[in-house]
Amino acid sequence: MSDALLAITLVWGFIFLYAIMASMDFGAGFWAMTYIKKEETNATKIANSYLSPTWEVTNTFVVGLVIAIYSLFPGAVFPIGVALIVPASLILVLLCIRSAFLVFSHSVDKYEKVLTYISGITGLIIPGLLISVLPITHLGFVEGVKGNEELNLTKLFTSPNEYAFLLFGVFSTLFLSSLLLSDYSKQADEMKAYKIYRRDAMITGPLMLVMALLVMVTLKNEANWIYVEMMKKSSLLLVSLVFFVLAGIALYLPYFSKREVKGMPRLAVIAIIIQYLIGSYVYGLAHLPYIIYPNVTIHSGFTDPASFRAVFATYIVGFAILVPGFYYFWSIFMKDQRRKFKRRQMTN
Repeated sequence: MSDALLAITLVWGFIFLYAIMASMDFGAGFWAMTYIKKEETNATKIANSYLSPTWEVTNTFVVGLVIAIYSLFPGAVFPIGVALIVPASLILVLLCIRSAFLVFSHSVDKYEKVLTYISGITGLIIPGLLISVLPITHLGFVEGVKGNEELNLTKLFTSPNEYAFLLFGVFSTLFLSSLLLSDYSKQADEMKAYKIYRRDAMITGPLMLVMALLVMVTLKNEANWIYVEMMKKSSLLLVSLVFFVLAGIALYLPYFSKREVKGMPRLAVIAIIIQYLIGSYVYGLAHLPYIIYPNVTIHSGFTDPASFRAVFATYIVGFAILVPGFYYFWSIFMKDQRRKFKRRQMTN
């Protein structure tokens, strides 16, 4: 594996991790808003208790991603900035608004409902804007010679592939978050909330799959070069589909316990993450060697080998420290019995 390929794999790893964690985070905000008036189910309390401790952790991946791109692919920074200028500007504004309300809502009770609506609305918009960057990179919307690139906004806003990706991002967010919240509800022994989120996952899952098919159809028409490359790995795409089916089956499996409740959401979450990992691998591999088609490749934007080795070694050390920490945080978060006790007290 070449240095440039190793570097882009690291960047793509950051993107994948952030995509999964952010989808769950943003989706939780949307579901909290959706069920804010159904207090008897505790669905909003479940979503907010998930949302509160995770939003800061999720945003650390944004910092890591920006640093990785700037340090590993300095020659691609300007065209990437051009590609991001519209979606990233909107995302930053929405993130600032969302973060401000998340901070102050814990200090001032009267902002609690406003927070719920703000996080819900932005939780639906931001994921769509995030994933809308991908069509810009493979449809050739960044035009011009090196150092004078411009984003063709007319092509951007009239591209069916752009809107297909946007819808895919929205439904992926709803599906992933409802899956995780169903698992979280079950861990907290909140069966009413569990049934609601399990139902939501069974509705949004097929809709997400339809959006994925729409993405492939529009890719074939607008970016045939990447569609052809993805079809060369069609066997992996079928494996990805199998894991999606397994996740669906897991939601119907009987769960043997004192409570007769159908579904094994933890198994479904694992299967879907594997599905997304395989799908993103196929797309990323098909996208190579381009960072931004057709002018910027991983080789033309790559840093010098000495700098790469120093930066890569730093990231390895960083991951060795952070990954166990994130795992520990996650295990505590999902099994925290004190939260469960507090929710029961609030219900009573």
